[in-house]
Amino acid sequence: MLLDATKSSGSSIFIVLYVVLFALFYFGYMRPKNRKQKAAREQARQVAVGDRVQTIGGLVGTIVSDDGVLLTIRTASGSELDFVKGAISQKFQDPTVPSIASPEESGELSDAPEGE
Repeated sequence: MLLDATKSSGSSIFIVLYVVLFALFYFGYMRPKNRKQKAAREQARQVAVGDRVQTIGGLVGTIVSDDGVLLTIRTASGSELDFVKGAISQKFQDPTVPSIASPEESGELSDAPEGE
């Protein structure tokens, strides 16, 4: 009889231990991670006309119109495509693309020797 009581209390300790470990894992890892992901998604979807964005499919373009539900994005080739706001995965901070300096501007292809 004493042996039966010991077995049941031992198994209940393991159940409580598993519940506590799951709670620690959930509140320490899963919940903060989900909050960060949700905040990043919301920030990426806060876009306006003229912003440069990337869709979840990898298409990059500039928003030319927003009717509340659909966004019209113009690509570099001039095509305009409609997307739902949920398809926006990233908003680029700087809408301008940096230009690459030509070799003449950087002085790399100078005909004159360096000593002159």
